[in-house]
Amino acid sequence: MKGIILHGGHGTRLRPLTHTGPKQLLPIANKPMSEYCLDSIKEAGIDEIAIIIGGVGSNKVKEYYGNGKKFGVNITYIEQDEPRGIAHAISLCKKFVNNEKFLVFLGDNIIQKPITDFVENFKNSDYDATVLLCEVDNPSRFGIADIENKKILKITEKPKNPSSNLAVTGIYLLTPLIFEIIDNLKPSWRNEFEITDALDNLLKQNNNISYETITDYWKDTGTPDDILHANGEIIKKILKRLEKGIEDHIVGEGTIIESNVKINGLVTIGENCHISSGSSIGPNVSVGNNTTIFASSIENSIIMENCKINSTAEIKNSIIANNSEITDNSSGDEKIFLLGEGSKISL
Repeated sequence: MKGIILHGGHGTRLRPLTHTGPKQLLPIANKPMSEYCLDSIKEAGIDEIAIIIGGVGSNKVKEYYGNGKKFGVNITYIEQDEPRGIAHAISLCKKFVNNEKFLVFLGDNIIQKPITDFVENFKNSDYDATVLLCEVDNPSRFGIADIENKKILKITEKPKNPSSNLAVTGIYLLTPLIFEIIDNLKPSWRNEFEITDALDNLLKQNNNISYETITDYWKDTGTPDDILHANGEIIKKILKRLEKGIEDHIVGEGTIIESNVKINGLVTIGENCHISSGSSIGPNVSVGNNTTIFASSIENSIIMENCKINSTAEIKNSIIANNSEITDNSSGDEKIFLLGEGSKISL
């Protein structure tokens, strides 16, 4: 089987974080979110992976992943000239797939459970497609599958009045038959070729689609709140994998944490950081490499690499991109920041 990671799109709901690069490279627990997708694909035994790129910062994707050797996979890059929908992006991979079954993984999807069993089940089946579903609280945000007697009846993109809460996640197992279906698709109301339309048309054509249900954690990280929630969950998972008795935080090599620093709950701190006395970090905080924090209080936030934070305010529910600086002597009130790369704030 081959694997495909979709790494394009504008990430408009995450601006200004995505003004200088793709959202899929935004770090969760100090690792780009799309790397979790790559890890899942590799863990399932797939090492031939195409990454679909397009939009701002495509070069950063190539710089980070290279040819895939350091990740134990082989990577091919395929360009999408503009965001024209998931189905269109998949259609660009026909030559890469070369008549094999394949796996598609949206680069901003975070899943905790291994997908190995799903992949093996599909390999050994005669299904034309298998979609991974997950129950959600806000189904109108997603493509939704209607299920009856363990069969998919219909798939609808972002229904106004959803009749189900089973969301179609950004993980699809497909055969080359999908390319014929996509060739006959019409653009949706937003002028994109929707994967949900392609799957629904495939369903109508031969009713040969199966589904698997994700019962563990799954998150489509489309908003800052989604990213912060995933950050906390991933840190929790990493800590569970470590030896019993370890403290509830991770500290990278070369990092200095002075005395009188409070580490509260789930926290990961990168390499060569400096956390000065009087700081309070956590819970649910990740701090990127080479970041300096002076006597500041930070909670439920992501601080990326090469940042300098010196704030008397309590920083909460914030995402602060690489190379940003905050100097805040205004008050001890709570503040929320969403800062793009290279931002400088002085209050």
